[in-house]
Amino acid sequence: MEEKLNLTMEWDKTFPKSEKVNHSKVTFHNRYGITLAADMYAPKDTQGQGQLPAIAVCGPFGAVKEQAAGLYAQTMAERGFLTIAFDPSYTGESGGQPRYMASPDINTEDFMAAVDFLSVQDKVDPERIGIIGICGWGGMALNAAALDTRIKATVASTMYDMTRVNANGYFDSEDSEEARYEKRKALCAQRIADYKNGTYALGGGVVDPLPEDAPFFVKDYYDYYKTERGYHPRSLNSNGGWNVTGCQSFLNMPILQYSQEIRNAVLIIHGEKAHSCYFSKDAFAKLTGDNKELMIIPGAVHTDLYDQTDVIPFDKMCEFFGRYLA
Repeated sequence: MEEKLNLTMEWDKTFPKSEKVNHSKVTFHNRYGITLAADMYAPKDTQGQGQLPAIAVCGPFGAVKEQAAGLYAQTMAERGFLTIAFDPSYTGESGGQPRYMASPDINTEDFMAAVDFLSVQDKVDPERIGIIGICGWGGMALNAAALDTRIKATVASTMYDMTRVNANGYFDSEDSEEARYEKRKALCAQRIADYKNGTYALGGGVVDPLPEDAPFFVKDYYDYYKTERGYHPRSLNSNGGWNVTGCQSFLNMPILQYSQEIRNAVLIIHGEKAHSCYFSKDAFAKLTGDNKELMIIPGAVHTDLYDQTDVIPFDKMCEFFGRYLA
């Protein structure tokens, strides 16, 4: 069922390789038949431990597994979890045509397919599987948690609700029928142009060169995606970005419709100074049950939770997964 992917075997991550874990490349498929590529990280010292708890990691939106997701996965593997960091459908080393498309359904399915894969690994306890979603994949992780009863614990870090920001704009500044109509009209015009041209126009990644009057969070994105700190040649945000029409369906399909019905444990983490913090606060307010937590990191901005290991609360995440994947 799986497409043969051309996977890079050398270490090409934006973070150093840990000597505490074993790293390998793996593939798995989702129920749409798309083959996904992932990096697997397994703790080296597992003698006598039996099957391990496992975590699937994805994000940020427009990033690749060699960036923040891989850092999270490797760090959690150092702490005793078997982890995978995967590229979503249509991006990175994963399959799917045409390239650089996104879908609230298919991208939620990507997380569920990762759970499928982990559930059948000999080293994994299928009753102890969690997920981590970063940035736009934080919202996808919550959507997957609402749909997939096999997920026992979910972390959403520096999350975006991609359906909300597409439909309403940043800070809900375009939350009107007229504004959405104009977006739909422009996207439909782009569809005609793409069809005539026989190709999909790219929307552009993080702006480069950086305008002097760019908002602070755009500067933060530039500092991560466009510099040695986080640049990766396969990252959409580091290069040409998504297709212009890549996120069209997000306008009509809210992903957190049933998040109040999530029964598994949820930890939402966000930076106090992040422009996006309202996404996490509002998402948390909708959750129910006594196994939900919101952790606000003092002074942190959105991208601090991508790669700043002195800011990302790995101790808290380890305690959270240790409790709910016990």
